Amino acid sequence: MASSYFLHRLLLILTLISAATAAHPSHRRPHRVSAHNYKDALTKSLIFFEGQRSGKLPANNRMTWRKDSGLSDGAAMKVNLSIVIVSLKEHKDGGLLFKMDDSNMQYVTSASFLLVTYAKYLTQAKKVVNCGGSIVTPKRLRSIAKKQVDYLLGTNPLKMSYMVGYGPRYPERIHHRGSSLPSISAHPAKIQCGSGFSIMHSDIPNPNTLIGAVVGGPDEKDHFPDIRSDYFQSEPATYINAPLVGALTYLAHSYGQL
Repeated sequence: MASSYFLHRLLLILTLISAATAAHPSHRRPHRVSAHNYKDALTKSLIFFEGQRSGKLPANNRMTWRKDSGLSDGAAMKVNLSIVIVSLKEHKDGGLLFKMDDSNMQYVTSASFLLVTYAKYLTQAKKVVNCGGSIVTPKRLRSIAKKQVDYLLGTNPLKMSYMVGYGPRYPERIHHRGSSLPSISAHPAKIQCGSGFSIMHSDIPNPNTLIGAVVGGPDEKDHFPDIRSDYFQSEPATYINAPLVGALTYLAHSYGQL
């Protein structure tokens, strides 16, 4: 019998997708061909975390514009903080699950990971879910998760990837200080906190590409202006990327890319 705990945790997600499920009664096995390179997206989603490191960076750092930083953090209190990894701070028309304007992509990546995880659980338990009178199978859950990830990677009305560095078109003005300000190798002089506002409000693309960063994403109408100061939509965060790693790993393996 399927665990009531998992059913409770996924009730909201399943409610959101029940209408779509009813419109797709057939659960045929999807073709093992995809328009997206999940392996490449997975690699870049992991490289993103290297751009969040502070302290003395290792020689094999792949985010080459990122240099040593925060080496004296905590010195005043005699605490070494230089090894901390710094975290930044219904369906839409185009098919994306939508909860709120503020960093909606965190819910998309989390739901995608939960859906493929729960699909695996149901498969092993040989169960399906009855949601609002619609029978939801593991295959259907995987299909919905794939659709969400594909939207994120560029299968959307704007034909834009919301992962920096993936695909021909992606956000160029993300709300990220290290990405938007000149690298210390290009600008050795110290940049004070207040000095960055002129760049934040400018429309020039970021000089440093934060590969793999996933931004907050479009609004409810699939609009994404790519404005740096609009942190609701343009700010990346580790809590957006983290669950996406799991979903991409499943998809890359499923489509023979790993």
